[in-house]
Amino acid sequence: MVQLLFPPSSADSLATAAQRARGWALASAALAMGLIAGFFYAYACSVMTGLARVDDRTFIDSMQWINATVRNLWFAPSFFGALALTALAGLLHLPRDGRQVQVWIVAAFALYATAFGITMGINVPLNEDLAAAGDSAALSDPAAVRNAYEDRWVLWSTVRTVASTIALGCLLRALVLHGRCFTRSRFEATLTP
Repeated sequence: MVQLLFPPSSADSLATAAQRARGWALASAALAMGLIAGFFYAYACSVMTGLARVDDRTFIDSMQWINATVRNLWFAPSFFGALALTALAGLLHLPRDGRQVQVWIVAAFALYATAFGITMGINVPLNEDLAAAGDSAALSDPAAVRNAYEDRWVLWSTVRTVASTIALGCLLRALVLHGRCFTRSRFEATLTP
């Protein structure tokens, strides 16, 4: 795919093309991670902060609608893509670039796998419980429904926000190190007769 976007010139070697592919995979992973970290961050600093100020029925109704619509074609590429692209970047970097790049990619993968696991194992089940509570207007005790949901959801959402943000930092560090390796290998190639 990278060769279709940027066909190697006659001076480019197969190794250079492979190095570029690794760079594109790593940059794509960082982009997807940035999108999902930003998504989680928006919940942490605005969505849940704003909803904390509304009454119980409005909170429940709002979260039910948010949860019903969040699974869409805009969300899926970053949520699933961050994990898949980070794994791909890690696999592509196995044969090259030394351990420095690989360590940062593995750290990013572990951190985002944690955030992904929290989402699927805690936040999504809480969302399903909230949906099962039914119409907020018909609830006899909306405060109890909210109390069973809000604090736990916010706590674990904050943890996944921190984990995915640190994962983004790890991928950015890996990208810098990859760039250094790429530049060094290109420079050394010009010195070799």
